[in-house]
Amino acid sequence: MEHPYQYSWIIPLVPLPVPMLIGVGLLLFPTATKNLRRMWAFLSILLLSIVIIFSIDLSIEQIDRTSIYQSLRSWTINNDFSFEFGYFIDPLTSIMSILITTVGIQVLIYSDNYMSHDQGYLRFFAYMSFFNASMLGLVTSSNLIQIYIFWELIGMCSYLLIGFWFTRPIVAGACQKAFVTNRVGDFGLLLGILGLYWITGSFEFLDLFEILNNLISNNEVNLLFITLCAFLLFAGPVAKSAQFPLHVWLPDAMEGPTPISALIHAATMVAAGIFLVARLLPLFLVIPYIMNLISLIGIITVFLGATLALAQQDIKRGLAYSTMSQLGYMMLALGMGSYRAALFHLITHAYSKALLFLGSGSIIHSMEAIVGYFPDKSQNMVLMGGLRKYVPITKTAFLLGTFSLCGIPPLACFWSKDEILNDSWLYSPIFAIIAFFTAGLTAFYMFRIYLLTFEGPFNFCFQNYSGKKSNSFYSISLWGKEEPKPIKKNFHLVALLTMNNNERASFFSPKTHRLNVTNTSFITIFPFGATKTFCYPHESDNTMLFVMFVLVLFPLFVGAIGIPLTQEGIDSDILSKLLTPSINLLHQNSTHFVDWYEVLKNPTLSVSITSLGILLAYFLYKPFYSSLHNWKILNLFAKRGSKRILWDKILNFLYDWSYNRAYIDAFYTRSLTEGIRGLAELTHLFDRRVIDGITNGVGITSFFVGEGIKYLGGSRISFYLLLYFFSVLIFFLIYFFFILN
Repeated sequence: MEHPYQYSWIIPLVPLPVPMLIGVGLLLFPTATKNLRRMWAFLSILLLSIVIIFSIDLSIEQIDRTSIYQSLRSWTINNDFSFEFGYFIDPLTSIMSILITTVGIQVLIYSDNYMSHDQGYLRFFAYMSFFNASMLGLVTSSNLIQIYIFWELIGMCSYLLIGFWFTRPIVAGACQKAFVTNRVGDFGLLLGILGLYWITGSFEFLDLFEILNNLISNNEVNLLFITLCAFLLFAGPVAKSAQFPLHVWLPDAMEGPTPISALIHAATMVAAGIFLVARLLPLFLVIPYIMNLISLIGIITVFLGATLALAQQDIKRGLAYSTMSQLGYMMLALGMGSYRAALFHLITHAYSKALLFLGSGSIIHSMEAIVGYFPDKSQNMVLMGGLRKYVPITKTAFLLGTFSLCGIPPLACFWSKDEILNDSWLYSPIFAIIAFFTAGLTAFYMFRIYLLTFEGPFNFCFQNYSGKKSNSFYSISLWGKEEPKPIKKNFHLVALLTMNNNERASFFSPKTHRLNVTNTSFITIFPFGATKTFCYPHESDNTMLFVMFVLVLFPLFVGAIGIPLTQEGIDSDILSKLLTPSINLLHQNSTHFVDWYEVLKNPTLSVSITSLGILLAYFLYKPFYSSLHNWKILNLFAKRGSKRILWDKILNFLYDWSYNRAYIDAFYTRSLTEGIRGLAELTHLFDRRVIDGITNGVGITSFFVGEGIKYLGGSRISFYLLLYFFSVLIFFLIYFFFILN
């Protein structure tokens, strides 16, 4: 039984040599280290592969024996205080370690090619390896202090990775925003940990759960204080997993390299908050108010994330809000006590969203081959379209990831999301209605992203002087690997931009969107008669395509681990066997498929709503404009007059709400940023006018008193003695006056 548990302490240590060796090499042998930079990528991948093998071995042990293993070593002992440092292995640890390593190694392989042009290549892999080590340390921690240490290390790595291109002001602002927002939650987490230690006298999970349950059952502790401590603990996951209202950092974090978005903001860092709530769920279960709060925050995040994704133009920000919404589903499931469903959706979503983010990286790669003079346009979906002809492999992978995230059977997210939706009916019909409606919104905005990106005409196109579209494009790419097709020709090169003042109306209107193409504005790039080299948009290199191919297999097959294999039901699938100890501990109230009849019957409603969302997106964004002149469906309530005005106002409000992020960022800017600056200015004014005024006043008064007194003496000692005598006399008179009274 000791093997492989006794060697589990090496899991977070295995990736550490890479950042250490890179740092030492750059300090002592900078030239050789930079020349051998591909070696460090290979070493990073090799070490993380070792962790994968070890994690799989641990999971096999968990399936066979379903045991919990804990190893502790004393770190410091002082009188009655003893702090122990160790590792904790249970099914949750084994699942999270597999998730982190499998996604992490794919991202590392992808990054080797994606970041090959970047001068910060070595720095990137040092940050990535240190982040993987910190995340593995988090999931193997045996107590809350260890959790907090690795929690902060993850936050530091996130700050460094989001701000990787820190020379750009917008990137520097994004990483600072992520850091400050997470500090709010982390401060609450620290206060909650200290409060729980004050009550229980322990940081260890098993001891803490047992002591707290005994105290609450015997009414030996203030329930209000326990609730406050649990609320503060929950503040950490709210910030880390981008839950409302501390979600504002996540879309801005997309300013980092795309592999960072795939690793941190799809599978690992944002999953840390879900992991911590799952780890502490036995504590939260005995405090009903906190469970209600968790489910409430979850359902708000589910709906808010989906609505904010509807009108985003940046492809990565659209996926970021999608991540926020799916994390809300996981938090909702944990708040309902559906431990298994939450962890199942965490797994399926991580692989599907990693595929989508890496697919978006391939799309951005393709766009940067065209918009060398417009690097800020390479992520704008309004300027895309028609890429299916140029990146067919990326298109297929992205489409499968989209189907999975929408919950189309038999792909992975269908099985996990449907469990959450079914459990929500038992918890609250209102929450269930919102969750089902959001499932339809998910299908709508995900297919909007797909259709705007891959279908229809290519919107960022170039025209020659005669107005005829050219099929080739000028390229100054950052990648430097494409082989352009040279065409020598006299031309007047102009960029066709589809965005104008009427763009807002294209939110739900393909007809208006088409009108944007005719009402164009042009930017002249080169004078007439110039001779340039052109190239088509191109598919990514084989390394990146191989990673996407491997990740496609996970949405196709990973959902099978949660499918009942026999009619015994819940204990017959692999996922339930992995979570058996946690399920017995938590006494979860969720229900699952018990036979194939239930498997076919239960998801009917969710699949119908998802299909409706897909059809609506297809109808509105599929560019068959010639057949949609009448466009009857959405104009059904807007024939003429006041009804038309009302309908336009509704559409404009929905677009503005989504595009402007529900005005939450603006509210924080006004109430917090500007408020704090106003308070700082008021404090500065008080310090300058009052504090400095008193100090300066004392000095000026002393100056004038001294100037006046120096003219009274006349340099005669007799006068000084007389003045001294009268001063003492006045003092004694005043003193005796107060004594006698």
